[in-house]
Parts: sequence; structure tokens; C-alpha cells
Amino acid sequence: MNRGMTGLLPRAPTLAAESQLGFYQTVRNFAIRDMFPRVAAQVEVQAASAGFGEHGALLPTDRIASIADPIPIVGTWKRIMRSQQQASWHIRDSLLADAARYEAELDTAERAYPGRLHYDPAFVTPEYAKCEIHLQPGGYVGDALAGYVFHHGTKVFYQGLNDQDQLHALVSDMVRVPSDGIVHRVLDTGCSIGQATTALKQRFANTEVWGLDVALPLVRYAHKRAIDMGIDVHFMQGLAEATGFPDGHFDAVLAHILFHEVPEPLFDAIIAEVKRLLRPGGTFTIVDAPNNTQLPVGNRLWQQFDARYNCEPYALAFVATDLRAMLERHGFRSIEAGPTPTFLWCTQAEKPLAT
Repeated sequence: MNRGMTGLLPRAPTLAAESQLGFYQTVRNFAIRDMFPRVAAQVEVQAASAGFGEHGALLPTDRIASIADPIPIVGTWKRIMRSQQQASWHIRDSLLADAARYEAELDTAERAYPGRLHYDPAFVTPEYAKCEIHLQPGGYVGDALAGYVFHHGTKVFYQGLNDQDQLHALVSDMVRVPSDGIVHRVLDTGCSIGQATTALKQRFANTEVWGLDVALPLVRYAHKRAIDMGIDVHFMQGLAEATGFPDGHFDAVLAHILFHEVPEPLFDAIIAEVKRLLRPGGTFTIVDAPNNTQLPVGNRLWQQFDARYNCEPYALAFVATDLRAMLERHGFRSIEAGPTPTFLWCTQAEKPLAT
């Protein structure tokens, strides 16, 4: 049944499902806030005893497992992290029980505002996008209700800290405004269910804002959600590496947690495409996993866990990439990078006025 909203967050279809999500969120908080600091500390001790200091940052990647896995708490932490991630998607069963109503909601939104949702029925989803990222059944592209499932499941993933799009509002605020202050069009590439897209429209009220994603179920849900919020934005199914937009069409482009979800050969292609899309002086803001930096061994252990046990097959390649060098190679200038209040890093760059 429709149990209404808690602010921007839809309530689960049943009280039992809502209670389950609350329990899984508590388990995730325990694993991250209580267990992981102990995991990291013990792995750092073992790395130091093996002769690798700097919190294990100098420990070779291929040695991390041999150092960490014999420690009992490491295996326990991995088991809890994987189990709660799998369990949080059980919300899908509750949603599928009323699938016809949710599909009707998407259809109604599409008929009401057809000019804000753009997709080609002949679009061919690339194989790389069909992974069940974060263990979500069907992945982002293989389930018509993936947007609903994702929104509920990420309440757990974000540990209850993004129920009102707080983290996406923070990301929106990181988008660099061009030096001339002109912002007519903004693109959120890899927009998922459009939480940053709507936040960008709230920040740039008089700007045309687009969200683009490879997953049609996500952009359909993003479209419906934006309509429910009364926010006028456009969503399109498409590829970040080949968007189809005209040259110089945007003043600013955001890529929020996009790069670590695509194969390494696409990194250059996406950067080249964004440069083509930006007008001279336009800006590119990337908010994603830390890359090309020496992290403590605990953080690197988590990255390896995500890659192997949380279906993040492309993440380690991005973590090892020198993003600044790639941006410079494509002609971007005024590049700045640094940590955000979350575990992510923010990199900002500008397309030169003369190219």
C-alpha cells in the first residue's frame, strides 16, 4: 500500500518492510562505526609488524589479503557487511507484490510530462552496465522497479544520513560555477534516481538542468520523483561516453560516483565527451572515490572488499588512476582536488577559453 512519505523519503510498502530496513541500517551502522575502526587498527598493526608503516599505506596491494584475512575480526566484518547489503534489497519483494501500481505511477508521470523524459526504445544497454552493482537484484538496468528498489535500499546504504537528499545537496554545492558566473545549462551525468539533479535545480533555479543515466528504470523513477517534488528538470537515458548532446551545450557538468562504476577504457572517453559538451570556460566537477593517493591499509582493504564481495568490478581501476593527469591530458585546466565531508573526493576542472 501507499504509506505516504517521510519528507522526501517514501515509506516502505508495509510496516514489516520498514522495520526490516531500520534493522539493516542499524547493523550497517554497527559494522561501519563500531567494527571497522577495530578492523583497520588491527590490520595496521599487522602491516607495521611486517615492516610497512604509514598506517600500512606502503603495503603492496597484493599483500593486503595475506596480512588481513588471518585476523578473525576481518572475516566477521566482511560477513556482516555482505549480509546486510544483500538483506537490504529484500525490500524488492514488498515492491514486487504491488508492481502494477508502481509501473502505473511511472506511466502516469511520463504521460503527464513527456517533454521532460527522453529515451529511445531502440537503445541498446552495454554489457558493462548489466552488473548487479552493490548486489542489487537485476542491477540498475534489469528491473523495471529498480528506481524504487534503489531509493529504499540506499536508505540503508547511506546509513540514514541521506533520507532528505542531504548528501546530494552537499554534492550540488560542490559544482564549480564558471569564472564568468554564467550558468544556463547543467548536466548531471550518471544521475541515478536524480537526487543530485533536483538538488542542482534547487541551487540554480533559473538554469536548465539535465540528468543522464544508462539505466532507463532509474531515469523513469527520477522523472516521476522530480514531478512529485514539483521540480522542472529533464532526464535522459544515454551513455556518459556518447551523450548525443551538441558541442558546447553545457556550462557545467557533474559526475557524482560515476567513474568507479564504469570500465577503465571508458575513463578517457567520458572525459573527452565532457570536454566536448562544455562551452569554453565551462566546468567539470567529479565527486568519486579517492584515486592515485596513498590510503591507510584499512581503507584499501575496504576497497578490495567492495570490488570482490559487493559487486564493484570497476572500482579498483579507478582508485589506481591518476585523474588529475587524465584531465590535464585532455586539456582541462585549473584543476583542484581534495576530500569532502564524506569518504569521497571532489575534483574540479575548467575547459580553457581557447582550445
